[in-house]
Amino acid sequence: MTDRSTATDRTRLAEGAYSSDRDLAARQSLYPWQTPRHDLPGIVVEQLGGVRAGARVVDVGCGNGRYVERLRESRPDLATLGLDLAPGILATVPGPVAVADVTRLPLASGSVDAALAMHMLYHVPDIPQAVRELARVVARDGVLIASTNSDDDKAELHDLWQRAATDVLGTGREPARFSIGARFSLEKARAFLGAEFGRVRTIELPSTVTVRDPEPVVAYLTSYRAWADLYEAPFTAVVERARTIVTDRITRQGSFEVGCRAGILVCGR
Repeated sequence: MTDRSTATDRTRLAEGAYSSDRDLAARQSLYPWQTPRHDLPGIVVEQLGGVRAGARVVDVGCGNGRYVERLRESRPDLATLGLDLAPGILATVPGPVAVADVTRLPLASGSVDAALAMHMLYHVPDIPQAVRELARVVARDGVLIASTNSDDDKAELHDLWQRAATDVLGTGREPARFSIGARFSLEKARAFLGAEFGRVRTIELPSTVTVRDPEPVVAYLTSYRAWADLYEAPFTAVVERARTIVTDRITRQGSFEVGCRAGILVCGR
């Protein structure tokens, strides 16, 4: 049995999955084919509309800086800091940025007016500790904005992987099911966040991705190469089999559709 705790291993995250923005950017490249097109950075800017000029905002787990850059463009009056566990992925993010662990933030208590934790809390081994730390650094009248996906987000991609893995492994072998996001899904997030924040409001963002070329799907699947050993199947062979399945579907039906269900959670005291 594969140890699923390695899915949140600090070394794997910092030196593998997020050593650069290659894999994150590959996942993000699926969304130009999304309908309706949800502009998550724009929604965050909107939710921070009431935050005063000069306020301090920290993006924890900022990745390749989509939210940091949008905030600095739309709200240059805010003091925005990007933090991430992985030094490599910060290389493309304009400063100020710093390397930091969400469970031990290098920030004084109550020192920020708003914190972001966008699609990252499922990577944290101790989610309750991460939420406590975010609550510690956010001022009493401040806000935390987090995001994640539903348990049934992109179910078609999970099914695609299972079918491709079954084909590669052969009859009688059940491919391992593995999902990093399940640890902090939209269904579980409210309980985690509500332990420290009295108000948690969910903005659900359902959409459909429709592709007529297999490459965005292949790139998305390939982006999980850092966790290849957890799938208990030959990773490259499964991706190539998935490419064939998607290509055949597009040839027969004209497109391949993926149902997406993400959400943003706006938290206050």
